[in-house]
Amino acid sequence: MNLNSFINTKKFINSLKSFNIKKPFPYVVIDNFLKNNLALKVKQNFQNLEDKKLWNYNNFCEVKKATDNWNFFLPETYQLLMNLNSETFLKDIKKTLNLKNLYPDYGLNGGGLHLMRDKGILNPHLDYVIHPKLKLVRKFNLIIFFSTNWKKSNGGELCLYEDNKQNKKIPGKQIVKILPKFNRAVFFDTSLRSWHGVNRVKKNVRKSMAVYYLIDKTKKVEKRYKALYSPLKNQLKDKKVLKFIKLRSNIKTS
Repeated sequence: MNLNSFINTKKFINSLKSFNIKKPFPYVVIDNFLKNNLALKVKQNFQNLEDKKLWNYNNFCEVKKATDNWNFFLPETYQLLMNLNSETFLKDIKKTLNLKNLYPDYGLNGGGLHLMRDKGILNPHLDYVIHPKLKLVRKFNLIIFFSTNWKKSNGGELCLYEDNKQNKKIPGKQIVKILPKFNRAVFFDTSLRSWHGVNRVKKNVRKSMAVYYLIDKTKKVEKRYKALYSPLKNQLKDKKVLKFIKLRSNIKTS
């Protein structure tokens, strides 16, 4: 498979030159990340929201549907995911960001295809750091958006927040808000105190693909095995929400 027939690789690699200087934590936004004809085909590959094969998340902090099962991916989606996890693609990232090692997550743990309909949401959260199977550190998240004709009024923005120095269990100020525009990709560091979330979706279906990349474990890395969610402002005193978050973040009770 020719990587450049799927991805606008040079554009992506050039964008990474400013990766480490971004705030509140390293990230880049790349428009027209994929070849347009491929992006349109992958968009059509997404399952119908009513497909019973999809995982259904419907709780206080996350309302979405998803699948990470390779057997459900149609050819274009399957081939794209193979390329995004390929040695060639990872080699380019590794070289540009001066990394010794970088590994794919072929199991797509927490990744794959995600759909959020009207009222879909992801509270601000910190991703888990230690991979549950490989015991490596989850370092980067690549998200690609596939919904066409997305308007600001549809919400669903990916939001990035500062770390909160006074309270480690909630994020600080929102710094960045990224509209899920068709064929836009966001690449960011998840190994830090990288608070991020998705604003409530309105009157549309938000389609995205997520892929994660891993590095070797270091002594300084935070030992977080499950995602830590934050309550929204209207949930701060809701005991049911706070109990759910506590249980959700504990590997024994999640």
